[in-house]
Amino acid sequence: MTPASFDALIVGGGFYGCTLALHLSRQGKKVALVEKETQVLRHASYANQARVHQGYHYPRALLTARRSHVNYRRFINEYADCVDEKYTAYYAIARTGSKVTAQQFRTFCSRIEAPLAAPSPAVRRLFDPVLVEEVWGVTEALFNAQRLAARLTQALEAAGVVLLLDSLAQRVFSKEDRLHVELESLSQTRSVSAAQVYLCAYAQMNHFLHRSGLVPMALKQEVTEMALVEMPEVLKFIGVTLMCGPFFSFLPFPPTPGLHTLSHVRYTPHTAWQEGPGQPPRAFPERWPATHVVPMLKDAARFIPAIKEARYQRSLWQIKTLLPASETDDSRPILYWRHYGLPGLTCILGGKIDNVYDMVHEVDLA
Repeated sequence: MTPASFDALIVGGGFYGCTLALHLSRQGKKVALVEKETQVLRHASYANQARVHQGYHYPRALLTARRSHVNYRRFINEYADCVDEKYTAYYAIARTGSKVTAQQFRTFCSRIEAPLAAPSPAVRRLFDPVLVEEVWGVTEALFNAQRLAARLTQALEAAGVVLLLDSLAQRVFSKEDRLHVELESLSQTRSVSAAQVYLCAYAQMNHFLHRSGLVPMALKQEVTEMALVEMPEVLKFIGVTLMCGPFFSFLPFPPTPGLHTLSHVRYTPHTAWQEGPGQPPRAFPERWPATHVVPMLKDAARFIPAIKEARYQRSLWQIKTLLPASETDDSRPILYWRHYGLPGLTCILGGKIDNVYDMVHEVDLA
């Protein structure tokens, strides 16, 4: 029988939730992890571009960039068996419409101590010289979410964390100086209690808070599409990020060798809405919309003509959750809010996988 009482209960089995569960268990705490899917890391940790950031992505958010650069090597060292560095990454700056110039990008990379390398002439010829001002080679690894999930599952079990998979956390309430979380699984409802509850449910955070009678957080939700395409031979072993306005990127997708993810700032988000006080969370779509891959490829081919030969396979869909502050500078801060509505309830919204160490630091300071 599953124990009914814990020192800490984590709601959400993404990378942040799993990392936190392991961290607390190593401190000697009795920990449970609740996840509505039958496996961990099945949503935001999987359906994305799998980029382990070095900081290059955030020239308009210096703190986000700096923290990514500092955490990068730590992540690579800790999860060496789950990352892929066997491809070449390039960042490029558009001549017009970009929010940073090539010189500004160079200065930014120097400030965060992120190295840039000149590309070979063959690579430079892949880019339209009229539309692209400059191109650099960088080192930026990718993580394999399937390998990461397998490794974390094994580590959680070895650490004695109780995994409550295929269980939906319905609500939380306070009773007799403890928090109780109501779980729904296999058409049965039961509750478990904990001294501390950590809500790491990403896009589902406000749904859980709303069901608990607590005020929803101010968040932006986006229905997003990550297209999976087979690149022509000349692009198969590279990844490109075009900064920073007419923005698109394509990167190898580690769980499926031979395919790249393709993302575009204009076409990846399909619809969006705001949540928060007075704006209860919406039900998520029952069906995903039609793909935007055609305009994605068409626009990307203006800058890299070889993309015209890419072949679409399928799409990864996800609800992406952002803090309103990210709208102005594309930053990805971590939301960490203790005692949210109830003593002992902590809400955590991660921005990027490599900044998980900043979350752990905040937990230790509490």
